[in-house]
Amino acid sequence: MITVVVPVYKEEKNIRPFLERCVPVLEKLGAYEIIFALDPSPDNTMGVIEDEIKNNHNIKLLLFSRRFGQPAATIAGLQYSKGDYAVVIDVDLQDQPELIADLYKKAQEGYDVVYATRKSRQGEKAFRKIFTAFGYYIINKLSDVKIPRNTGDFRIMSRKVVEHVVALREKHGFLKGLVAFVGFKQTYIEYDRDKRFDGTGNYNSYTGPIRLCLNGIFSYSVKPIEYMSMMGFITAFFSFLLGFYYILQKFIQPDITPGLPTTVLVVTFFSGVQLMCIGILGEYIGRIYDEVKDRPMYIIDKIIDTQKD
Repeated sequence: MITVVVPVYKEEKNIRPFLERCVPVLEKLGAYEIIFALDPSPDNTMGVIEDEIKNNHNIKLLLFSRRFGQPAATIAGLQYSKGDYAVVIDVDLQDQPELIADLYKKAQEGYDVVYATRKSRQGEKAFRKIFTAFGYYIINKLSDVKIPRNTGDFRIMSRKVVEHVVALREKHGFLKGLVAFVGFKQTYIEYDRDKRFDGTGNYNSYTGPIRLCLNGIFSYSVKPIEYMSMMGFITAFFSFLLGFYYILQKFIQPDITPGLPTTVLVVTFFSGVQLMCIGILGEYIGRIYDEVKDRPMYIIDKIIDTQKD
């Protein structure tokens, strides 16, 4: 059995086109279930899904009590999945449902994870492409877990991988990092990503890559703190050299007064370093705070599963 997990929010016009392409693919592969993990939407997304459930009992719905975001929705769908394999895919048809068959075929070769690597991205702004590429470069330079570049959440995972990912119970829900962390035998297929079928993305084009980068770095590495220590020694050494310079200057020209520009430069330099270090510590402390509170990652308001009725 294959489970397809689809996080959705304000996707009213994309639900039916997605199912028209996804269901025939799954029917050829055998038993399946499609789980829509829905953040409450101001449009009629829920109504469209409910109509589709009446026509296809393999479709299920998880409705959250409020908007918890795409990562939480994805983890919730995985937690409620029953399949021997689980596929995570967006509903906007940028990732083609037809590729599920290719992912499954590759998984049958003995792989526990097969992720889809993007050869090209249609309809994506140049800024986002550049920033995303830079973000993955930084993540893989600093993180202890190597995350494949040019990949999204679109992938297939074996049951044991799904169970281990869900068991981690991490609040950030950074799926790419979680899957890379649990390991097992992984590979990829390549594809060309399409444009969105309808509407605009609900994941901010500018802050999204920034959050991805921060999660990838601070959730899987302590190197930034190590670099802070190194920076502290370097700046302390710089201060020592500057002080030595002023002592020599005093002996050579006793009446000379240090200039204001030098003072401003030194004050701003050290202030900037301190603020940056405090910000890095804040990122770690914030994540510790979220984990210690141990609040649920999501709260489900309603589950629609006609196969249980």
